[in-house]
Amino acid sequence: MRLLDRMLRRFVRTGSLTVIGPDGSREVHAGAPGPTVVIRLTDPALYRTLFFNPELKAGEAYMDGTLVVEQGSIRDLLMIFALNRDHLRSQPLQKAVRDTYKRLRKLGSRNTLKRARSNVAHHYDLSNELYRLFLDDDLHYSCAYFLSPDDTLEVAQRNKLRHIAAKLDLKPGQRILDIGCGWGGMALYLAEVADVDVVGVTLSVEQHALATERAQERGLSGRVSFELKDYRDVQGPFDRIVSIGMFEHVGVSQHQEFFAKVANLLTDDGAALIHTIGRMGGPGSISPWFRKYIFPGAHVPAVSEFSAAAESAKLWITDIEILRRHYAETLVHWEARFSAQRASAEAMFDARFCRMWEFYLIAGEIGFRYGKQMVIQMQLAKSAAALPITRDYLGIAETALRSRESALPNGLA
Repeated sequence: MRLLDRMLRRFVRTGSLTVIGPDGSREVHAGAPGPTVVIRLTDPALYRTLFFNPELKAGEAYMDGTLVVEQGSIRDLLMIFALNRDHLRSQPLQKAVRDTYKRLRKLGSRNTLKRARSNVAHHYDLSNELYRLFLDDDLHYSCAYFLSPDDTLEVAQRNKLRHIAAKLDLKPGQRILDIGCGWGGMALYLAEVADVDVVGVTLSVEQHALATERAQERGLSGRVSFELKDYRDVQGPFDRIVSIGMFEHVGVSQHQEFFAKVANLLTDDGAALIHTIGRMGGPGSISPWFRKYIFPGAHVPAVSEFSAAAESAKLWITDIEILRRHYAETLVHWEARFSAQRASAEAMFDARFCRMWEFYLIAGEIGFRYGKQMVIQMQLAKSAAALPITRDYLGIAETALRSRESALPNGLA
């Protein structure tokens, strides 16, 4: 108890955190004005486990119901952590734990073909119905693009599709590969709006089945196909490659392999757009709680980690755009929708799962709003002449795509 108390005293410099122990004892840790939270620990073992590994064990305790928020909310508790993060990670023991995770990041994200399938199934094959509870109508499970704070989730996700399609500089009849195609939203959009043929690949059985069904329903089976396949097994060539929200699952040990495969799959005048979660600053490690419960095998890369790998594949890095806080706003929408449908989620799974999912969505939002998380869109090309030499074409392309959206009969506009 004393060790945890001493750690929290050094940790909480902003806000107020009161800890009620299993025996009813109360310890108050307060600093400058900020969120006020009271938590109750119901398991004496938490005094030890929280001291040695708070970033993993706090999330586990909340999931298990042995850490109960009695005043304030789990968002407030996570805000206290975000506002005081540096005071925790600078403590000798916590610094040693973080350094160990960083050293092991390559081992933890070494995604062989077998491990990649297992990692995908862990998260993406939970249930299509779960994702319908909180995603937009078109089932996009990646950062949206908010042109206005008033954009709905549906509008912001459509903005993202249009923005990426414009960056691909598409021409009618081109052949496109979508690596990590999810439920098919990007592939279906490109076929309908840009008049191209698309192959989408995923390792998720649930996503593959639903994406295929959606293509049939929209009369696009002749232009869009989905394959249950690892990107490493795909054969080209393709005029364009797009990958949204998949690169963070590649693993730092596979960065060179990924870009070499992209280069191999592209035609000589081909180009690619990689949309991925990233981190500002140098290389780091994903939260141990997120790695264990949400995205096993994942690694959030710094630009410095993958730019050298892209260069080694003899690819031109023709453009990099950093999206700041767009994912925070996306997660706010997801968490609000999940909260409104929580009873349905609990009927599918259980209360512990719902606490885990709640923790995931809120912690993710706070990480993108106050931490080092961001989204990177990196444009790549096989040759210097593959894409226009200024960015002026992007606005023109987005305007044309928006016009085509409004002309479609299926409600894309």
